[in-house]
Amino acid sequence: QVQLVESGGGLVQAGGSLRLSCAASGRTFNSYAMDWFRQAPGKEREFVAAISWGGGNTYYADSVQGRFTISRDNAKNTVYLQMNSLKPEDTAVYYCAAARTYRSGEYDYWGQGTQVTVSS
Repeated sequence: QVQLVESGGGLVQAGGSLRLSCAASGRTFNSYAMDWFRQAPGKEREFVAAISWGGGNTYYADSVQGRFTISRDNAKNTVYLQMNSLKPEDTAVYYCAAARTYRSGEYDYWGQGTQVTVSS
């Protein structure tokens, strides 16, 4: 069993930065690929970024490529999402998810989400 807890969300002005964290419980964290998703009000949840279990592979949605960076520290059971040059359209609840296979689209665990609001 893995429990995921996101943190680091908040209110930031356009052009600013935030770093989200997703802390995982359980000794098997480093066997999971980790993804970030987001969901804006009235919209479907969308993929943001993915990282393989060892951190050697990453993948981003076109909308965040070059602005967001996903990373992980397996010693701390934590995955991060560094968000720079934030835009109002980045406003959403951000979720982390654990998958047994990198970029499989199948997730075993989800966090509860953290709100990110970007003001113009």
